Amino acid sequence: MDWKLFFTAFCMLFFAELGDKTQLAVFTLSTQSSNFMPVFLGASAALVVVTFIGVFMGRLVSNYVPIPILHTAAGILFVVMGVMILRSSIPELSKYFRW
Repeated sequence: MDWKLFFTAFCMLFFAELGDKTQLAVFTLSTQSSNFMPVFLGASAALVVVTFIGVFMGRLVSNYVPIPILHTAAGILFVVMGVMILRSSIPELSKYFRW
């Protein structure tokens, strides 16, 4: 097993999900009951399935598209999504800040 890759994936997902809306949803669900185990198991199973789909699709796409093109496309998509989110939030920000 490639332990470096394992810990890279673990740390990347851990820090990406920390404080994310998924974690807040699980937090909210766990307040609904004194038994946390169903929430823990359900959330863990969902994360495993979503991660499996991501790994499967990544392997499938990488068989047909060269890795440098995937990296470039992912970077461009990340920037475009960031700009779109920023643009959509500017009208909301104008309520709180004067430009």
